[in-house]
Amino acid sequence: MSAPISDTPGNADRARASLEALRAEIAKAVVGQDPAVTGLVVALLCRGHVLLEGVPGVAKTLLVRALASALELDTKRVQFTPDLMPSDVTGSLVYDARTAEFSFQPGPVFTNLLLADEINRTPPKTQSSLLEAMEERQVTVDGTPRALPDPFLVAATQNPVEYEGTYPLPEAQLDRFLLKLNVPLPSRQDEIAVLNRHAEGFNPRDLTAAGLRPVAGPDDLEAARTAVAKTAVSPEITGYVVDICRATRESPSLTLGVSPRGATALLSTARAWAWLTGRDYVTPDDVKALALPTLRHRVQLRPEAEMEGVTADSVITAILANAPVPR
Repeated sequence: MSAPISDTPGNADRARASLEALRAEIAKAVVGQDPAVTGLVVALLCRGHVLLEGVPGVAKTLLVRALASALELDTKRVQFTPDLMPSDVTGSLVYDARTAEFSFQPGPVFTNLLLADEINRTPPKTQSSLLEAMEERQVTVDGTPRALPDPFLVAATQNPVEYEGTYPLPEAQLDRFLLKLNVPLPSRQDEIAVLNRHAEGFNPRDLTAAGLRPVAGPDDLEAARTAVAKTAVSPEITGYVVDICRATRESPSLTLGVSPRGATALLSTARAWAWLTGRDYVTPDDVKALALPTLRHRVQLRPEAEMEGVTADSVITAILANAPVPR
């Protein structure tokens, strides 16, 4: 009996090569931001969601649109505002006068990549409309559950410097995001490259004209997910992940440590990263590489630590430095 197409080693290797080609393809539209691109790919492999944090104008929206184009996936964008209603995201029942019946009108959540722009600008009621979609990959309207497409990823953005008129995401919802990726300001050289592209006529609203083309598709993604699921994890690595997460619960700088869900997330992202880098087993370095983006939004600082300039990243970095590394 022959193996399924997605299970064959050749297909897994082709899928890895295709996903690696994403960086070069997205670079046609977005200068730099390699860590964010990698994080989005890891999230797709793990069937997770991503919170992108950065000041306005650092190409967060362009990054998601470029990823969707390079992966040949459908994408929709929702601008979250104070007056946005849950039905504006999930969809609603609409009365059809011709048939005298109600029919379901799907909302923008019915897509592969949903860009939830400035998610912290909308009230908790609307923020929570994404919870079922993110966790169950379905939405329930009028008691009827409706499945979302596969793959499905929510890429939510928020501005870290603006607090007026915002509604911070509660811990329970933050925990639903697999990764929190910081999108920094570009280096001087990268910013010069951005300006040169615009001077040459680059239009961020026309990615086809920029030469962006699909280099991978849903089949590659499915083959990659199958291969990631087979990436070996030793008992020592499992113990290492648990030790790191338990250390956050004992840190004097934190009021909230990483939950078991966070430990599971770290193991998943480390496996995806190991496979992307060409290995079929996880090393401690894979865990370290994904610890910050996987855990930084799952911990809560004590007020006194925050006043002293301590950050979630610095606490996790110190824990990684002190946790015994398996050999």
